[in-house]
Amino acid sequence: MNNPLLSFDDLPLFDQIRPEHVAPAIDHLLADASAALETVSAADFAPRWSSISAVLDVSTEKLGRAWGAVSHLKGVADAPELRAAYNQALPKVTEFFTRLGADQKLYAKYKAIDTTALNPDQRQAHKNAMRDFVLGGAELAGAGRERFAAIQERLAELSQTFSENALDATDAFSYCANAAEMDGVPDDVRQTALALAQAQNREGFMLTLKMPCYLPVMQFASSSALRQRLYRAYVTRASDQADAEHRKFDNSALIAEILALRREEAALLGYPNFGELSVVPKMAESPQQVITFLRDLAQRARPFAEQDLADMRSFAAGQLQLADPQAWDWPYIGEKLKEARYAFSEQEVKQYFPAPKVLAGLFKIVETLFDVNIQKDQAPLWHPGVEFYRIERAGALVGQFYLDPAARTGKRGGAWMDDVRSRWLRPDTAQLQRPVAHLVCNFADGVGDKPALLTHDQVTTLFHEFGHGLHHLLSQVDERDVSGISGVEWDAVELPSQFMENFCWEWNVLRHMSSHVETGEALPRSLFDKMLAARNFQSGLQTLRQIEFGLFDMLLHTASDAVSDIMPLLAEVRAEVAVLEAPVWSRSAHTFSHIFAGGYSAGYYSYKWAEVLSADAYAAFEESMDPEGLPNVETGRKFRQCILEAGGSRPAMESFKAFRGREPQIDALLRHQGMSAEN
Repeated sequence: MNNPLLSFDDLPLFDQIRPEHVAPAIDHLLADASAALETVSAADFAPRWSSISAVLDVSTEKLGRAWGAVSHLKGVADAPELRAAYNQALPKVTEFFTRLGADQKLYAKYKAIDTTALNPDQRQAHKNAMRDFVLGGAELAGAGRERFAAIQERLAELSQTFSENALDATDAFSYCANAAEMDGVPDDVRQTALALAQAQNREGFMLTLKMPCYLPVMQFASSSALRQRLYRAYVTRASDQADAEHRKFDNSALIAEILALRREEAALLGYPNFGELSVVPKMAESPQQVITFLRDLAQRARPFAEQDLADMRSFAAGQLQLADPQAWDWPYIGEKLKEARYAFSEQEVKQYFPAPKVLAGLFKIVETLFDVNIQKDQAPLWHPGVEFYRIERAGALVGQFYLDPAARTGKRGGAWMDDVRSRWLRPDTAQLQRPVAHLVCNFADGVGDKPALLTHDQVTTLFHEFGHGLHHLLSQVDERDVSGISGVEWDAVELPSQFMENFCWEWNVLRHMSSHVETGEALPRSLFDKMLAARNFQSGLQTLRQIEFGLFDMLLHTASDAVSDIMPLLAEVRAEVAVLEAPVWSRSAHTFSHIFAGGYSAGYYSYKWAEVLSADAYAAFEESMDPEGLPNVETGRKFRQCILEAGGSRPAMESFKAFRGREPQIDALLRHQGMSAEN
């Protein structure tokens, strides 16, 4: 069959994949995988790890890679034809993997495997598999088993529709502002908005809800009316509070059904709620432990957040003549206060971070610390703005990755890392398969002949996603299911990504990745010192914001009664945690894709949980800095070996203790965020 989705010799043929290829390829691979499942489940098939892997894992890995390519294109290049093809195939793919995870004959084979004959990586993979069979419904029977499968298929459909509504609601909004309304908006944002309007034969400056446009308008636009217009559109996306034209994207009913189905799924598996089910494969021992952790952190952060708010209120009244600030005023007030207090602005800093220079600096620190070499490479691509790279050590290939940095229509918002394939000593060829990853961001593109300029926050985002990539790409584990990010507890998977963010605050790292877009001069030490002084500006507010999300998520999924309307609970959480009030019409949860269309349901706390790990891990680098303030190479090697190379081959706590010599402590996190006695 001449179908690019069926080519597994090397990298995906992204430049050749078309919507019409999806159905025949996925049907073909599903048939192969089903046949493989039947083969290994037969009574006369020996229950050996290697023999099962050689038949079933090889087949399902090909299906996963092809479906992964389709899903990736759906995320970065969504179009009606591709969406239709994806949604047509989604129920069939969901049905197969649900059936696979609950297959009782296959479960019996895994039970019969002699684990004493397995190596440590295989034993960990087997242990995970046995747990996942139970969570996948393998011990259910009869009507319960059928209902469980139906729930999985419906949840996949609902999550996909939720994601599509969020994307479509974001893409559907635009507003053409006039020159007066654009007062204060940064020049690069103005130029992009002007070019966008001209491309569509519209007057003025075309503003969108894409983050590279939305955030700087909220921070810098002098017009409170303009900020209000964009803010209201943004926080009512995909909800019943959107304007009449965009209410068709309302996610309210989907949210209610998703929550009801998750609750039913948990009950079928014998758990009192979905939160209890969710923590089974995580580091956290119970939802209550998570809730206690979040509330404790909120209590520590609250005095700092209250001071942040008091400072903004005082500044707004005294300097900006805003006696009664509204929700859409706070980003503007915050930016003006930061400029006044620290004598610099994000826009001033941004001029020193052209994307190519930042990328070169990122590669340099990674190469130095982790003893690798990163080079441009060739691969079929889905967009001209995408780049492809290879990572080598001692001249040998370690892994490869795609970098897709720019925001565009049809590309979902946010930033993420995803795997293309895992490191695996393939049982069908006895050859070592090298890992490949996607690194995706949503930065503004360059204007004219100027390169894209990144804010310091965006520099940090790039380092964050690259940390995920390193976790996947530097793995030295040959067993696919525990290689790289596979098998890593969800609440520990953010450790390497958050760890990498810390280098964005080291002078001897940052100065080498800066070059003024006009003069070529490196970031001045005086400006860096101002940035450093402002590092924890409003960290109390930011911490409470993340805790609000995490606590809402966990309480939502552990509620004693079914939740058909999420807004009362969200109001309760905000009353408990937040110091900034949201308007009654705000519906930010309706685009909370992490928990309704991603893998973070009853798991959004993971960001804060892993931050304790990452801050404490980075403290080891702070303790071992050389006299010139450069990160210690030996500490880098140890982090690579203990954390990055180990992947999911052992519990995350074991990897952390191998690196740090003890269990994690919260002190470093509080110190890094300016909320400890030392600060």
